[in-house]
Amino acid sequence: MDTVLLTGAASGIGRATAGRLAAAGHRCILVDRNASALQALRAALPAPAGQAHVARVTDLTDPDQIAALADGMPRLDALINNAGMTDSSNRPTVEQSNEDWQRLLDLNLRAPARMVAALRDRLAPGARVVNVASGAGLRAIPWRGGYSPSKAGLIAQSRALAQADADLRVTVLCPGYVRTELVAGLIASGRLDTARAVAKIPLGRLADPDEIACALAFLAGTHAAPLAGGLLCVDGGSSVYGGSQVYGPAGSGACISLDTPLSLAVRGDWPPVPDDGAPDGYPAVLDATVLSSAPGRRLAAALQAARRFDHEGPASLTLLLPAGEDLSWDHAGDHAAARMLVASLACEWGPAARRINAVEVAPGTDPATLAPLLRFVAGAQAQYLTGQVLCSR
Repeated sequence: MDTVLLTGAASGIGRATAGRLAAAGHRCILVDRNASALQALRAALPAPAGQAHVARVTDLTDPDQIAALADGMPRLDALINNAGMTDSSNRPTVEQSNEDWQRLLDLNLRAPARMVAALRDRLAPGARVVNVASGAGLRAIPWRGGYSPSKAGLIAQSRALAQADADLRVTVLCPGYVRTELVAGLIASGRLDTARAVAKIPLGRLADPDEIACALAFLAGTHAAPLAGGLLCVDGGSSVYGGSQVYGPAGSGACISLDTPLSLAVRGDWPPVPDDGAPDGYPAVLDATVLSSAPGRRLAAALQAARRFDHEGPASLTLLLPAGEDLSWDHAGDHAAARMLVASLACEWGPAARRINAVEVAPGTDPATLAPLLRFVAGAQAQYLTGQVLCSR
């Protein structure tokens, strides 16, 4: 059993994540400023034997209230900085009031750093710190004030923390559009057109909060160690799409139960990865054939792996790629082309709910350490993850 502190716990992604963590047997320290919603959540969660979940009502824009969280805090195995807000005024950025601007930055950018500083002594060795940024931190979204700058800052801050404190396992999650209360408010106010948003998402839909919760629960666990210092975009492929064509809404069968068992086949020279032994489960292929390709032949090998993938959607293909750090200059282009092929295929396959991702494998990596990550990427709980190349460490 782990003890996990989760901010922004009372609604949306946070509420769904609390449910996932509690169902897995973890003890949750739930932090939110909404006292009634927080207490209702705490009462609804199954508690581990001999332990109780804890609710701490806190306004994370107040540094003093963050500092006070350390009082009576148990040892933490993971910290998930999920709380965030967007601008609600719809005014040009330069016309924002200083008060609104500062409050947004205090919550989205400064609060995660203050949480780590305040609770550093309570974080166990090897504790996981997961910061929830946004696709808006990778691409500017206008008319939302400091939202994109704050999320871009959080991404950079997280990477810097990973370098500065080797005893922590820091990752960043960048969700795309998710059907939360925040997004519902944007839709109701006319500031978000769902048809236009979906038109730029290869998978053709917005995410459900529980899909993002699955990613957060994985990143908060010990099996996410190979991703330490990295970024995970769970956005239906929107971060890799650069075309002009318009995607239509996904069909009714494009999204399946997140708890669908995994049916995983391994191709190439790689040890078997345990699946759920369900022939009729979520069909997935782990293809390791690119690992044995010579430098300069990786693009061709990746294309052949894609041509062999004959599952209709929903289904997933995960490629294993050699890490490219030591390539000579005349082979670097082929390696980059193979990575971009993953993104290109994700954009083409998305409307059929066929996913493709890749994991770069560093020399000397023990395959057993990657098995849980590969299961997650290949499986139904990651079905909003596509077009990504993850660098294992």
